[in-house]
Amino acid sequence: MERTVSSELFYEETAQSAKASLPLRLFANVMLWQRRLSSRHQLARLDARLLADAGISESERYEELSKPFWR
Repeated sequence: MERTVSSELFYEETAQSAKASLPLRLFANVMLWQRRLSSRHQLARLDARLLADAGISESERYEELSKPFWR
């Protein structure tokens, strides 16, 4: 999960950078959205034991899974 967080921060910074060109910002946004979708698919597949190991409650999982890909 640590790798996911750091890669997401990179894409957010690139997407929001005022100096970045439009194609680069668009690419960064698409990559960020794809990473969020992938992470949420993985989260949806975790069983109760793995959620407990990760310290994630069912309500936290539901909250994350109910978000649209752009948030």
